[in-house]
Amino acid sequence: MNKPKRYTITTALPYTNGPIHIGHLAGVYVPADIYARYLRLTGNDVAFIGGSDEHGVPITIKAKNEGVSPQDIVDKYHAIIKKSFVDFGITYDNYSRTSAPIHHETASGFFKTLDKKGEFIEETSEQLYDAEANQFLADRFVVGTCPKCGNEESYGDQCENCGTSHNATDLINPKSAITGNVPTLKQTKHWFLPLDKHEAFLKEWILDGHKKDWKPNVYGQCKSWIDDGLRPRAVTRDLDWGIPVPAEGGEGKVLYVWFDAPIGYISSTKEWAAREGKNWELYWKDKDTKLVHFIGKDNIVFHCIIFPAMLKAEGSYILPENVPANEFLNLEGNKLSTSKNWAVWLPEYLEDFPGQQDVLRYALNANAPETKDTDFTWKDFQARNNNELVAIFGNFINRVVVLTNKYYEGIVPAPSEFSQVDDETLAAIKAYPDVIASSIERYRFREAGQELMNLARLGNKYLADEEPWKTIKVDEARTQTIMYVALQIASALATLSEPFLPFTSEKLKGILNVSSSDLMEENRIENSWNDVSSQETLLPSGHEIGKAELLFSKIEDDTIQKQLDKLEASKKANEIANATVEPQKDTITFEDFTKLDIRVGTILEAEKMPKTKKLLKLKVDTGIDTRTIVSGIAESFTAEEVIGKRVTVLVNLAPRALRGVESQGMILMTETPEGKLVFVNPDDTEVGNGLQVS
Repeated sequence: MNKPKRYTITTALPYTNGPIHIGHLAGVYVPADIYARYLRLTGNDVAFIGGSDEHGVPITIKAKNEGVSPQDIVDKYHAIIKKSFVDFGITYDNYSRTSAPIHHETASGFFKTLDKKGEFIEETSEQLYDAEANQFLADRFVVGTCPKCGNEESYGDQCENCGTSHNATDLINPKSAITGNVPTLKQTKHWFLPLDKHEAFLKEWILDGHKKDWKPNVYGQCKSWIDDGLRPRAVTRDLDWGIPVPAEGGEGKVLYVWFDAPIGYISSTKEWAAREGKNWELYWKDKDTKLVHFIGKDNIVFHCIIFPAMLKAEGSYILPENVPANEFLNLEGNKLSTSKNWAVWLPEYLEDFPGQQDVLRYALNANAPETKDTDFTWKDFQARNNNELVAIFGNFINRVVVLTNKYYEGIVPAPSEFSQVDDETLAAIKAYPDVIASSIERYRFREAGQELMNLARLGNKYLADEEPWKTIKVDEARTQTIMYVALQIASALATLSEPFLPFTSEKLKGILNVSSSDLMEENRIENSWNDVSSQETLLPSGHEIGKAELLFSKIEDDTIQKQLDKLEASKKANEIANATVEPQKDTITFEDFTKLDIRVGTILEAEKMPKTKKLLKLKVDTGIDTRTIVSGIAESFTAEEVIGKRVTVLVNLAPRALRGVESQGMILMTETPEGKLVFVNPDDTEVGNGLQVS
């Protein structure tokens, strides 16, 4: 495509069954916002479109679990998600929701158009059915073993372990997520999109047409799907939550969420265009529009194969130029899990780190899973802030602003003769917009962010080499030139940082008294992205800047430890919740129980058994005698801390030799979900040694 006249940028619609977490941000929303901000800064016509997916089965499951209606769930989380995006600086032109009337109308109309054109096939097939719940089990209402990777917790529509999409009937040993029962097969009628009909087109469009410009992870997954042979895919489901199927025989059925959700991009664009007085069709049907989908790798098939097949079948829509899907972000060495609360939730981050949106944006972009899964750690987050944002970017700006105010009362000095270093530095500044733009336009946002930081590094090196704090004492003219050049770097950073660090960019523009907005304040100057490379001067001599303010602050160890403690608490809560209770042993008679002689005792002495990890040698007062008992508790207790412990002892257990020591009984213990042993002991001080437990 030649230079597009406009851009339509979409992001995966988040399910409204919970808040946004860092996996969503790194995979989809941060790179999409960088791209949209950059395009606007370079003068492009952009429609940045998003919205909430409110018809997914996870929402109905959440509603059932909480005893409320699905509408209650989506209303709650749509508001939370939308506010989080605003507070985090994700600059949607429109953020809608699939429960909106305009979306129901658009999705229904799309279905009717394809149905009228004969693009669907109607089939009666056997689907999994839960007799106790009296309903068919759509996608996430059924779990079982993935037929591809063997994951025993795969959903009916997709395995979150290997990313493979499948039908619920493909699962091995399926179970109902509602009742836990093994489902049966029952006949039902559905509408199917025959993907096999579009296989030749998809081969040509993707495998031939996008072999060189789509990311390898995206292209590879598409090729695997196409090479495996495409099959018809159901577009309807037996559910009572969603958009009703607008066709005869569709009673009690809704549009399958994968069919209705991507149409949400179109309905959200319609909503925006109506509000702004624009023609929405130009952003979806004009060949001079570039359509880009930002998604995670679990949505590649839907956005690269299924949705394009839908658009192609309809006939009047453009197809995506690129789908730069990211891989997954892990957290502290483990996969992110919303159900296990193993996540960093955006609303909590914004509360715990007020005014530090850009720190998270920077850290996530610097470690983005662009071609492979990456791992977010709080220590890396801290290091990115302290060693890069504070020590490089913030340090340079602070020195420039402080020295300008100290030497020239905040007035940009007039330069004298430029040295070779000055000329090279000014030329380097002009090169950065194209360098950064090249990375952004190839969807290499990590690379682009590091190029921005390299500009700040250039500034620090320039100051360190030229030493204006020394030249001010001997060469006033030279110092003026140095500070002039340094201020040009600072101004370039104010503009070029906006896609990556928007809050910092705005603050820095305030300090430098520059603006990129149309609403110019008096005595402010305006610099665009292209001005950085084309203008000889960004901050002219005589321009007055403001006082220094810290752009970033150091994050201390105790702040990071609080976040690690929060995750550790989640891990322990999961272990307790998932702990399995041992099943009851074989039934015994009362006579069997009476054979056990269990007494209260006190540990008098204890010592570690040599050359063993687990064994302590104990001397125990059982009330009837003092005896030696060897107990495997050394990994949970030291010898010193068990002396004086009140314990419960099985005293008539046959003696047994352990490592050459005869053990004359057994201390009764239990074990926590974390694997720590705990004494089963009498707490009442009135219970004396030797008393029987019965």
